[in-house]
Amino acid sequence: MEQYYTDERNVQILIALLKEHNIKRIVASPGSTNVTFVGSVQQDPFFEIYSCVDERSAAYMACGMAAETCEPVALSCTGATASRNYYPALTEAFYRKLPVLAITSTQEESNIGQLVPQVIDRNVQPSDTVKMSVHLQTVKDDDDEWNCIIKANKAILELTHHGAGPVHINLTTRYSRRFDVKELKPVRKIRRFCLQDKFPDMPACKTAVYVGSHLRWSERLTKAVDRFCASHGAVVFCDPTSNYMGQYRVHYDLYSAQRLQDSNVEVDLLIHIGNMSDMCAVIRKPKAVWRVSEDGLLSDRYRTLEAVFEMPEEFFFEYYASDRVIPADYLVECRKKNEEIERNIPDLPFSHIWMASRLAGKLPDGCTLHLGILSPLRSWSYFRLPPSVEVYCNQGGFGIDGNLSSMIGASVISPEKLFFAAVGDLSFFYDMNSLGNRHIGSNVRILLVNNGLGAEFHLFKQQNSTYVNNVERYLSAGGHFGQKSPDLVRHYVDDLGFEYLSASTKEDFIQVCERFVTPSVTDKPMLLEVFTDVENEDKALYDLWHIKKERSLKAIVKKGVKEVLGDDLSRKVKKMLNC
Repeated sequence: MEQYYTDERNVQILIALLKEHNIKRIVASPGSTNVTFVGSVQQDPFFEIYSCVDERSAAYMACGMAAETCEPVALSCTGATASRNYYPALTEAFYRKLPVLAITSTQEESNIGQLVPQVIDRNVQPSDTVKMSVHLQTVKDDDDEWNCIIKANKAILELTHHGAGPVHINLTTRYSRRFDVKELKPVRKIRRFCLQDKFPDMPACKTAVYVGSHLRWSERLTKAVDRFCASHGAVVFCDPTSNYMGQYRVHYDLYSAQRLQDSNVEVDLLIHIGNMSDMCAVIRKPKAVWRVSEDGLLSDRYRTLEAVFEMPEEFFFEYYASDRVIPADYLVECRKKNEEIERNIPDLPFSHIWMASRLAGKLPDGCTLHLGILSPLRSWSYFRLPPSVEVYCNQGGFGIDGNLSSMIGASVISPEKLFFAAVGDLSFFYDMNSLGNRHIGSNVRILLVNNGLGAEFHLFKQQNSTYVNNVERYLSAGGHFGQKSPDLVRHYVDDLGFEYLSASTKEDFIQVCERFVTPSVTDKPMLLEVFTDVENEDKALYDLWHIKKERSLKAIVKKGVKEVLGDDLSRKVKKMLNC
């Protein structure tokens, strides 16, 4: 019977990427656990396979081949202690910087420690034997497939990253007996480019830049991005904390929240810069992503990463910019759509979103705004801030702790500048001890939105908590911290030397708003506590997300069903339509 590739998908992925990255030499040692890998590559004429019974000798052979050819060489061994014999040669390869790829086959990791024969733990490698170690698990779904593709690319690229050296891939097998896959499915190859490399040509296609959270921009970087966009007809979509205020910024969070079919956010090539961002969903389905970051990591947020450019951002944009100027039709169309939504914002209920809409345009020029995660970050993202206002948020670890402390730390460095913070009550009480710090100056302003619990878990958009009874008992942590006491925070900050302001209605808020955004540094730091209800927070978000609705055939049918059958019967029909 003619033999082809194994049906084990993780093994197929590795073989396909070895071919994509032109790694053709393999030194194989005998065994049963690596049958699916060796049995597949030995029938593929692309590979040059050499046999060696002793794994210690096999690994040294690979060292000699790599040194002679200056190209990566792969190893393959079975389970049990076979891989332990690679250590002497891998140590040699580590210190001589030889690109040796040790592929050690294994049973499922769940068998480790279960007294299953020939199963050892390879999760930790001696620090001077390999530059990187990854595990390619059995592929059971699309997430596993994506994860294996990323890890295999990462491991192969590391063979020659920042100087060559050995890398380890632990490859799971289920001992499949099927070798009937005639052709390997294409697997996405990811390339890494450093300053000394030859760069790829920029394709002529619909291009956009996405900026995640980002520190202060230099004038050089802003000019480079603007010139790049002019050269390629591109636009720049931004996280609220991106801090890019160049000519091609698109304020698009409000329009993208409408969940409409929108070709503007479906791009052919996305240039991804910046760091962690909770607002990446403003871009949908980019066909290809080029990531630009000095860390050189394979950060594949959109799962279509094709290239990583390990270099300063300004170098990348200056290289790909030119003197040509393409009409800014893309930019005009994006701004037109968002402005249309902005003109139709309804009268929102008293909520954090409503407060952000009133305060955003009134923040003093040159101030800095620190946002808490989730509700504050999202609420302020829908409204335009003055171009001179910098915005930061603890999106790196993305926890509720430390938002106030981060703002206070920044305010101490620049006492002549105003620093604002917007936080929810859980975040505030988590970090409230920071308000007693003796270094706090009069340049601090805090907006505390107190709804008595974690309102995030009550919002209509939640994936699972809205299906749980009594969410406030434990999931949203209701009933703590004085249960919206009008005196608790007031007494605390009064005694600490703060000026305390409060509001429980729109009218109250309007009265104190101007004082809160006073453009000059006052005698005391300020805290504005605003009491809201979770029902209004939920309704405000719903109303903002449904300013414009898609008039699809499904929506028309649903409306007609409700009119004819009434609410009770229409629910079942709607459920069928959503299937």
